[in-house]
Amino acid sequence: MLGGTEFAGRAVVEAALGRGWEVAVFHRGRHEAPPGVRSLLGDRTAPDGLAALAEDRGEWDVVVDTWSAAPRAVRDAARLLRGRARRYVYVSSCSVYAWAPPAGYGEDAPLVEGASADADETDYPRDKRGGELAVLDAFGEDRSVLARAGLLLGPYENIGRLPWWLARTARGGPVLAPGPRDLPLQYVDVRDLAEWILHAAERELSGPYNLMSPQGHTTMGTLLDTCVRVTGGGAELRWTEPEVILDAGIAPWTELPVWVPPGSDLHDALHGADVSRALGAGLNCRPVEETVADTWRWLQDAGGVAPQRPDRPRPGLDPEVEAKVLGTG
Repeated sequence: MLGGTEFAGRAVVEAALGRGWEVAVFHRGRHEAPPGVRSLLGDRTAPDGLAALAEDRGEWDVVVDTWSAAPRAVRDAARLLRGRARRYVYVSSCSVYAWAPPAGYGEDAPLVEGASADADETDYPRDKRGGELAVLDAFGEDRSVLARAGLLLGPYENIGRLPWWLARTARGGPVLAPGPRDLPLQYVDVRDLAEWILHAAERELSGPYNLMSPQGHTTMGTLLDTCVRVTGGGAELRWTEPEVILDAGIAPWTELPVWVPPGSDLHDALHGADVSRALGAGLNCRPVEETVADTWRWLQDAGGVAPQRPDRPRPGLDPEVEAKVLGTG
């Protein structure tokens, strides 16, 4: 596991340990690795940063990589490991598709242009596509799996989307709930992603897969109702029309996490992917109620404050803006 101490990487490690697999984790040492793994320390961005991995000389059935910055870091690791690993699973993103992909887009949709395996950090879509190219160059199409994940939710989240909604409903009072209630959502619980990755390694799958739940796996209403119920904060959801939210200058996805307006390019791209290939290859998605309850339990165990990646903006709506839109300020 390249990474393995936070969110998606940690979920993969815990799932592998749960299956009785032997796991080596290559990481920078900034966070404690899960117990039961063999740690290899190094910084992929530093000169000779892969030395511990090179000197270890271990061989692996599968390498899993979640890197999302400069593609050359994926290039260097993949080239180092191509003779010592049978398969390379790269956790990519549906952001690699050229904007804006139409609702129902599959893995054959056009991809973002200008990406390179040799590039320094540019922007998220090209960085992820560059990582894909790096893996394909080193391992070939037959030994590579490109897991193009969508919205990731679940325990250990370090982006802040579901933790923000949980904290907001726990605080109680009137809550700006972005409508419509029946707005279909598409995401994947990070633990379901992890289990599918290990399944793909066992089955020796290859190629790209859109990795998220079926369209409409849940709705905005069910998600927020569940947040209210599990937190017990007595929050009152005030369902608000999309036009009111947009007219107030509130940014979808960032200020109101998970939500994007129905019928928009954003909704088609983030909640409209065709995932039939992944479902046919064994993807199972747990109910949203389980994802929300488990994330709330983890958040409480963590003292109520979720970790936050420093390279990602902190999501959430300013309480004063919320009160103004709801007329409660």
